[in-house]
Amino acid sequence: MATDQSADGRDRMAELAAAIPDDADSGEAAAIAAALGAHLRDEAAAAAEAATDEEPSWEGDRWRFAGRVSQLQHRDVRVPLDAPTDPWAAAGRTNRL
Repeated sequence: MATDQSADGRDRMAELAAAIPDDADSGEAAAIAAALGAHLRDEAAAAAEAATDEEPSWEGDRWRFAGRVSQLQHRDVRVPLDAPTDPWAAAGRTNRL
């Protein structure tokens, strides 16, 4: 597995080297390398986070959302466990709670 990671790293370095134009000066090359390196780091961090993420749930947030609906719409609601966990989707369905 470690060899796969090092091979992947070499592939990424080859991609990075190919992205730098031949006529770029050292400052341009450094800027391109920094931008691509930051992108690759962000991509790796997002992949690692996605691998550890669990299914989103309403654990601890149902009461907060119900309180917000109560304050804004002046009515009490029960937020079901199967309600959408995405805040925008849930807000769009408050008339069905």
